[in-house]
Amino acid sequence: MLMARGETWSIVEVEACVADYLDMLMLELTGQAYSKTKHRLALMQKLNGRSQGSVEMKHQNISAVMLALGRPPIPGYKPLPNTQKVLTEVVESQLALRPDLDMAARLAVEKPAVLPQLVTLQGAQVAPPKVKKVAEKATKEYLPTFSPVQRDYLAVEARNRSLGLAGEKFVLAFEREALCQHNRSDLADQVDHVALSLGDGLGYDIRSFDPISGQERFIEVKTTAFSAETPFYVTRNEVARSERDAAQYQLYRVFDFRKVPRFFALQGAIKQSCELDAVSWKAKPLGF
Repeated sequence: MLMARGETWSIVEVEACVADYLDMLMLELTGQAYSKTKHRLALMQKLNGRSQGSVEMKHQNISAVMLALGRPPIPGYKPLPNTQKVLTEVVESQLALRPDLDMAARLAVEKPAVLPQLVTLQGAQVAPPKVKKVAEKATKEYLPTFSPVQRDYLAVEARNRSLGLAGEKFVLAFEREALCQHNRSDLADQVDHVALSLGDGLGYDIRSFDPISGQERFIEVKTTAFSAETPFYVTRNEVARSERDAAQYQLYRVFDFRKVPRFFALQGAIKQSCELDAVSWKAKPLGF
């Protein structure tokens, strides 16, 4: 008998679901094959008549908790917020007992990356997420969690220079090929990896061109080995550049880089397409 929709999950069910999720995450991070379907069906035997859809949503809830803790989630389980408080508590308690996951996550985000020689550029660009126009909201109040298992592995990945460079080279190759396909080889020859040729303080990485108008494009590249929903980091300089040159600025979010690299483009000012969270400050002691 299936459990009625909306029925509160018991602590035993939550613990079983989190344990299964973390087992799959370990396999994901270490590059081992597994079947989400088989895991889900086996897990359902331990639950009180939960449907497959209910289990899927709980896995999505766990993904949201993992991202809030700065940890990579399982690709395919799109983060779904508004979770039970007990879910966060169970995730934290089980993570505290899984140092193997800490090691696997660190190895995954620090692993060097190169642009595959046979990378497929056709179909590499996908549609960006739909953005609803909303009135500008006040900055959200920061509510600290002081979690002992919070690890900002996504920030560590953002500092992985070989991954970032490989992502930029991927976009560079895509831009040149796209221009050539539009019979603009003259512009393709002028595409410049400015982060290397001029330096990384311009607020963007690649100077390219619109194949129709020939107008310059300023492209900032953000690369992750994880899913498209994974948050990324932008600098104050990049945000300012995107505002000053909004008509020409594009942020390319490259994802799934170590599997099948793809990207979506966010055009214009970053604060118009992204929710920006201040996560750190540059501090100077008073009196100096």
